[in-house]
Amino acid sequence: MESIFGSALFLVFFQPVSATAQDTTVFPVPSGIAHQLFYLQRTPNTNTVIYELNYTNGQVDSSKPVHVFWIRYPEHGQQQELSAVQRRFAYGIESKWIGPEQYELHFLAYKKRIMILKKSTDNKYHVFTEVNQKNIMISRIFLQINGGSLFKPNIEYVEFRGIDAATGLAVEERVKI
Repeated sequence: MESIFGSALFLVFFQPVSATAQDTTVFPVPSGIAHQLFYLQRTPNTNTVIYELNYTNGQVDSSKPVHVFWIRYPEHGQQQELSAVQRRFAYGIESKWIGPEQYELHFLAYKKRIMILKKSTDNKYHVFTEVNQKNIMISRIFLQINGGSLFKPNIEYVEFRGIDAATGLAVEERVKI
């Protein structure tokens, strides 16, 4: 079965920890990143992938509107760029300009999940996607990994957290894999 993010997306470099998606003592919430769009966490460890708006000279960089990097919590919370393999086959984002202040995004490892980066009514950029017939502004993506191998992890489900664009209410939706 193909995972939601492809076979090589979530390379497991560390020993798994036992935790659930709701356990924020094990999975810290990133803070202090001025242009953070959303973040991604997964069960093998607490390292967190950050997706932030990429500004150049006070403008969104139209050739690369999203900058992706790690926060390595077990290593004193340092920031680290993705490796070339991680960027191209795992956590990297591809973008396409679709209109003024709007970009279509997708993970390089899973091109079926379309996300839209756009300026919202609060005059800030956010990333939106559809989950269970709801258009949500993504704040967090969590992957529950249950075994598998280094290059083909068994992703049990993907959990999206964010705000329902229609109601303004917090939303948490799980998509079974």
